Amino acid sequence: MKLDKRTDYCGNITADYLNQNVILFGWVQRVRNLGNLIFIDLRDRAGIVQVVATQDANADLLSAAGALGSEDVVEIKGLVVKRASVNPDMKTGEVEINVSQITVLNKAKALPFEVKDDLQATEQTRWKYRYLDLRRKKLQQALWLRSKILTATHAYFDQAGFINVETPILGKSTPEGARDYLVPSREHPGSFYALPQSPQLFKQLLMGAGFDKYYQVARCFRDEDLRGDRQPEFTQIDMETSFIDEQGVQDYTEALLQKVMHDTKGIDLKLPLPRITWDDAMNDYGSDKPDMRFDMKIKNLNDVFKDSKFKVFAGAIAAGGFVKAIAIPGGAKAYSRKQIEAKQDYIKRFHAKGLAWMKFEDGKFSGPIAHFISETEAAALKTTYELKGGELLLFVADQWKVCCDSLGYLRRSCALEQNMVSKDDYHFEWVVDWPLFEYDEGAKRWIAAHHPFTMPDDKGIELLETEPHKAHARSYDIVLNGYEIGGGSIRIHKKDIQLKMFKALGFTKEKAYAQFGFLLDALDLGFPPHAGLAIGLDRFAMILAGQDNIRDVTAFPKNSNASEPMMKSPSPVAPKQLAELAITTTDDAE
Repeated sequence: MKLDKRTDYCGNITADYLNQNVILFGWVQRVRNLGNLIFIDLRDRAGIVQVVATQDANADLLSAAGALGSEDVVEIKGLVVKRASVNPDMKTGEVEINVSQITVLNKAKALPFEVKDDLQATEQTRWKYRYLDLRRKKLQQALWLRSKILTATHAYFDQAGFINVETPILGKSTPEGARDYLVPSREHPGSFYALPQSPQLFKQLLMGAGFDKYYQVARCFRDEDLRGDRQPEFTQIDMETSFIDEQGVQDYTEALLQKVMHDTKGIDLKLPLPRITWDDAMNDYGSDKPDMRFDMKIKNLNDVFKDSKFKVFAGAIAAGGFVKAIAIPGGAKAYSRKQIEAKQDYIKRFHAKGLAWMKFEDGKFSGPIAHFISETEAAALKTTYELKGGELLLFVADQWKVCCDSLGYLRRSCALEQNMVSKDDYHFEWVVDWPLFEYDEGAKRWIAAHHPFTMPDDKGIELLETEPHKAHARSYDIVLNGYEIGGGSIRIHKKDIQLKMFKALGFTKEKAYAQFGFLLDALDLGFPPHAGLAIGLDRFAMILAGQDNIRDVTAFPKNSNASEPMMKSPSPVAPKQLAELAITTTDDAE
């Protein structure tokens, strides 16, 4: 079949095309058959235009128009005319196409769901028929936005003098972090490649090779439990630079973000971006990725309640803990006792023992703990929170981390519930001065807060062999609207410091060389000071697209079980393939 040349996309047929004959291709969104007048909504990636077959058309044309069904693929020829009733909500709403020829290129069978943004299909059904799901305007716009982010990214790095270098997908397993995806080697039975969790080591080695300004849009893989903002395979915007400090990396990053925001959202991002230390972020916002679009800071109330008659508060402070709280504007009327108790149950996942609360209305406190509060304490609360009336105060009395995690969650969830923020607001900030290590409750040991190649600050280098858990890192995260969208650090470029870091993580010298000997050898052969950062493209695109799940900015995502319903992957393979790889499976796995 020979196709004619398309005049333009459906969504671009405006009054500029009046009285012109056009050729369009697309999918039938809807047909309204009024007998001698048939309306067809024709859709392509740019939008929808109305096509009309009138009583002036011949019988065959009317019959062809009336026989069309949803998602039929057609070629339309016709004359652009003014619409009798303008639709101001559509870009094409001033015009319609008087059709002169309809060619059906492919008929669609009955659909598993209607292609529309407010569809009711289950996620499993949507992903099984993802190619239908992706026809929806909402998802198409999200993927276009993602593409625009990449276009702006490539243009920025090219202009800034960076070289784009691809690093290997098949690499070596270095099990310090998330679980690796392993790939068996046919040529080396019993040995495995690992898919990269990031290009971290390769990009550092590129610095040793003299490519002092590298970037890559890198595909990465982590075999970890999934959430709404994670996928087993993801894309990051990766950069590494030599002979530069933290400020230099942050300057490059801010300029990149400024271009992306301008090119994708038409927003002029003001620089420099604000900075907050990790300690202040945790204490004031209860999170190392604080949402700073609204205030509602967490307050430390130990001085207020250190002599309290309320034993829960006094006991927590006496045990070395804290009493912390937030005040939610308008929360007194917004939240019932039942709703507050539901939040109390939720924060148990952060190991909180309970949630105390009071309401402040008409100049008075009320609620379960109000009668325990002295006049002095009440006055201090009014001053500390600048209470005006109508607030709900939520208290957690526990160890520092529990207070931070619990109130950090409550702060953000209540703000979203009370519509304190808009998805069209964008607040970036740097979180700096991170701890070098964090305690892994599952493994019961200290692990690198970012990765084992992060440079400690000067005092931290001294602490590596004595009290490494007190060391701070020369690292920095970039946060947007309560999501960490990127992170980076100054890297270790001297072998003696890298060995000390490995030792602090429990590596013997032999184990360090077995896993990272190539890096340690390289550091001894003229390695420059270097630093870098990576931005998670999927998460960044999710926020800019106003979505709540990165699956909606990913063309073919995995579900929460890390499976893909459309192609039914992962799936068993033929015994012959396994034999070639010298792999056997258990009966249960089969």
